[in-house]
Formats: sequence, C-alpha cells, structure tokens
Amino acid sequence: MAKSIADNTDLRLKTVLHVLTEGVWSGGSLNAGEVLAEATARVPFSDHEATLLSGGIPRGHKTLTSATAKLVKAGWLVKGRSGWTITEDGMRATVAFPDADSFATALDAGTPVPADVAIPPAPVAAPAPAVKAAPAKKAPAKRTPAKKAADAVGKAAKAIEDAIEDAVEPVVKAVRSRKAAPKTAAKAAPKTAAKAAPKATAETPAVETFPQPEAVAVAGDFNTILGAPENWAPQYDEAQLTLDALDQLWKISADLPAGSYAFKIALNRSWDENYGAFGTFDGPNHELHHDGGTVTIRYDHRTRDITIN
Repeated sequence: MAKSIADNTDLRLKTVLHVLTEGVWSGGSLNAGEVLAEATARVPFSDHEATLLSGGIPRGHKTLTSATAKLVKAGWLVKGRSGWTITEDGMRATVAFPDADSFATALDAGTPVPADVAIPPAPVAAPAPAVKAAPAKKAPAKRTPAKKAADAVGKAAKAIEDAIEDAVEPVVKAVRSRKAAPKTAAKAAPKTAAKAAPKATAETPAVETFPQPEAVAVAGDFNTILGAPENWAPQYDEAQLTLDALDQLWKISADLPAGSYAFKIALNRSWDENYGAFGTFDGPNHELHHDGGTVTIRYDHRTRDITIN
C-alpha cells in the first residue's frame, strides 16, 4: 500500500486499467461505478482517504474520480454514455509501465506507450490434470469486497429501474387511452327559447407526463457560488432545479467563473437517491470544465441523463 494520497491514487488509476483490461478478456462489462468500486477494493482507502466530505463522499473516492481525467487525456480511457472503455494504448500501458512509479511518471509527463509494446493477451487457463480426481463438493465461492460493492450498486440501480417502470407504465397507459369526459345531455329548451351558443369542439392537446421526484438538486463544489451556505448540499433552495412541464426536463442556469467543477444530481433534498456520471446510481461525479459565463444544466429523470451548455 502506498503512503500518500497521490501515490494511492496513481496506484488506483493503474488498477482501473487492469480492471477494464480484465473485462475485455472476459467479454463482460462494468459500469463506471463498478470499475471504481473494484479499484478501491483492491487498493483500499487509508483512514484519511475514508473520511467523508460534506457531500457524504469519501475523500479518496472524490480524488480518484477527478484523477481519471488524466487517463482520458493520455488516450488510455474513453468515457461514454454506455460506460468506460479502455483503448489499445491503455491496455499496452499496463505492460509498458508495470510498476506504480513508472506508470505515475509516464501519466504525469504524457509519455507515449512505446510502439513495440504488444497488447497483453488473456491469461491461459491451466491444463486439466491427466488423472481425474474423485469428484468433490465445491464450497460456495466467497464474494470479494469489490464484488459485494458491485453487486450492491447493481441491485440498487435495478431496484430503482423496476420501481420507475412499475410507476410509469400505468401512467403512460392512462394518458394514451384518455378520452374526453362524456357529455351530459342538456335538457330540451322550449321552442320559444333563443338558440344556445355553439359548443367549442377544439381540445388542447395533452402533454404526456412522467412520475417525477418532489425536488432535484445539483449538489457539487460550486453550490456556494450559487448562494448556498455550503457545497455538496442538496437540501438548500439555491441548488434546486426547476421542472419544465413541456419537455419534462429539470433545469438550472447560473453564472460560473472559469474552472473545473464536480457535481451529482440528488433527489428530494437528500443523498438517499443520487445519480452521477452516465446516470449511475450513487456513481462517480459529473465533471464540468467551464470557460466562464452562463451555464445551463438539464436533467432528464426518465433516463437519468444530463446535458450541459
């Protein structure tokens, strides 16, 4: 285990590439939250790194999430909507810079991976023994801390998706099948009465709506710039987004100085349900690199996606 936060973070960055490489070998896929959970399980937080910040996020987790931008800049990692993807250079970097020190030096200096370094092949499975041993019962495999963390993230996300689907389906069916209320037959007027005014036939088209949370906040390291008493605090009014009834998007606009920022989307003024990068439940922070001026953040609760402009 390295001693400083910087050394630990560099070691976790290298571990992120190893985890993604193993995913390529196995043909499986992990979302960003699961990759980070595995990396921090293999390189655990020190007591100082495990200290929770004001947003309820461990210090080491926030540091690692921000540092992954260096992997992107080096061309070793691609962050997309569907998750994180390691590049061929990223896989070759795990071989070209095998120890933590050479890896950190190359990453900080922008050293390219030597062209003669090959992509690491998948490990070859050990051959089966020539003589078959008597069958024995296998004890159930123990789940590693990383696997437990990944399972917890997956189960939480699945539970939320199922709950949203169960809530949305009847609402959508009701909206689509909605018919005009039956008209009550009017009593026949006396023949001598004046003609009634013509009835209006035009109907205003209905806006299809979806179940929405009571409140949506952008909780990050710029909340005080918005006027809130502290950062990473989803409970304050200054951090709340406003729902646009027409497009069903939550929006907030603010003037921010030039700089790099991090934030998450938190629902109902607490951290109980929050979404980070790629719409991952309790996932890594969103990153905002801003040139200065007005910025608008939009959140779509149907997909958990955000847009920034």
